[in-house]
Amino acid sequence: MLDHVTLRTNDLEGTRAFLEAVLDLRPGYRPAFSFPGYWLYAGGDPVVHLIPGHGGPADRTGETIDHVGFRLADHDGMRRKLDGLGILYSRMELPELGERRLFIRTPTGILLELVFRDTKTASPAAHQEQTNDQ
Repeated sequence: MLDHVTLRTNDLEGTRAFLEAVLDLRPGYRPAFSFPGYWLYAGGDPVVHLIPGHGGPADRTGETIDHVGFRLADHDGMRRKLDGLGILYSRMELPELGERRLFIRTPTGILLELVFRDTKTASPAAHQEQTNDQ
């Protein structure tokens, strides 16, 4: 079970502001570590930790985390928000899973996947079971 994700960034303030504006995450309690950073909360849970990084392009050919996904509600509202903020995004439709996805990048280029599931559609596990039974 995923507890949180830690993102290294050379722009702590810009990345924090971006995640606040787009995902409505809020900075909250963080232990007094010897280095700067933020813990960003969704409700009462610190789901994104931000710490300093040196920047530079990610080598996507080596071992690395490719992206972080967030399950959200209100696909159309999020598209309006992104359009209003001038944030570019790409789209993916997965009707067999009842999902729509938006892909965005933080100001320093970290890829985020925003996942919206139709609550009337079966979960991917149920879809797999149905496929296996046929």
